[in-house]
Amino acid sequence: MKAQDQYSGKLKIEKMMESGQNSMGQKIVYPDFKDAKVSMMKITFPPGETTGWHKHDIPVFSYVMQGTLTVEMEDHKIMEFKEGTCFAESFNLYHKGTNLGTSDVVVFVVYLGGDGKSLSIKKK
Repeated sequence: MKAQDQYSGKLKIEKMMESGQNSMGQKIVYPDFKDAKVSMMKITFPPGETTGWHKHDIPVFSYVMQGTLTVEMEDHKIMEFKEGTCFAESFNLYHKGTNLGTSDVVVFVVYLGGDGKSLSIKKK
């Protein structure tokens, strides 16, 4: 059944992303938490700003609302995610997101966490 057949009215439904793998080709796996929690964040990167090196041990999904986010992986692989792009973030791989542009980058991020797990883990 199509998504539009599941609702009434004249809703406009656009598939943003559908994948069984994240941006690094890893299989998406949902953790088994006793107390699951979903966190949704809107993150604004001023020009030149970065997340710093970090990783996630929970599934994380991102949508670039504005600008272009440049993501560098620990193995030096670089990916660019332009405005309107959705992606599933890497799992247990250190990476950093940076705004290399001259205006803000805005990213909407969904974290599937729980049981007191951190949303991200800083590299020491």
